[in-house]
Amino acid sequence: MQARVWGCRGSVAAPGPETIRYGGNTSCVEVRLASGHVVILDAGTGMRPLGVAMQDDLPAELNIMLTHLHMDHLQGLGFFRPLFAPGIDIHIWGPSSPVQRLAERIAMYLSPPLFPVRLEDVQSQPTFHDAPEVGVTIGSATIRAAKVTHQGPTVGYRIEEGGRAFVYLPDHEPSLGADLATVPAAWMSGHDIAHGADVLLHDGQYGDHEYPAHIGWGHSRVSDAMEFANKADVDRLVLFHHDPYHTDDELEVLLADARGHWSGMEDRVSLAREGMTIQLDETGVSIRD
Repeated sequence: MQARVWGCRGSVAAPGPETIRYGGNTSCVEVRLASGHVVILDAGTGMRPLGVAMQDDLPAELNIMLTHLHMDHLQGLGFFRPLFAPGIDIHIWGPSSPVQRLAERIAMYLSPPLFPVRLEDVQSQPTFHDAPEVGVTIGSATIRAAKVTHQGPTVGYRIEEGGRAFVYLPDHEPSLGADLATVPAAWMSGHDIAHGADVLLHDGQYGDHEYPAHIGWGHSRVSDAMEFANKADVDRLVLFHHDPYHTDDELEVLLADARGHWSGMEDRVSLAREGMTIQLDETGVSIRD
């Protein structure tokens, strides 16, 4: 499979000269499977340029998998051109709720006064599903979800294909202010879905000095992201969901700090950036900017 990052900023889009290297669009990752199937992880503002790129060569089926329904992970959906293409088979997956069906919750955004077009009027007429906590087969991959610690119903996703595992946990606070080093691995939020991943995209929104002022906000400090990846036996970690207030230079300071936690294995941790591609196949893993 090949994953491409179209947006990796957190909380709100942050365009401008100080974010140009890593990008200002919010969460959206395109995953193309060996079978030709396309899976899109989250519908942040990065989904708009993705839709433009694929509009002239649309697959017959698209699976859009939402981790949760905060606006930074949903705002691009109404600007995703394939959503308005008749005849394409679009499936939208997201966390379950005991209060409202997924379609009803998304329709609260895709309707006036927040949006000029109602969800029921888009030409593709998507089908909605609860995130699969028991693995489902999509093309050549098996995909499953698991609930993780964040504000509101939130899941992460694990995609397995050809003996490789790609895990996506963009909004996750595994420690909730505790010392994660003292928490048994099996008790960590997200451990089951991340364990043994070849590549993990994980929330790294805060520097360690920033986190005490944001405990309970649903996001991770860099040292917790590193401890989580280490306890979950992750091979490669890509820090994701960059704080909208962090400039490119500040992100690189956080990366240097993160690499200090894995002495001698610095190449195993990197920063997500728009345009980054991650290839997972029988030869191994390669990450290109």
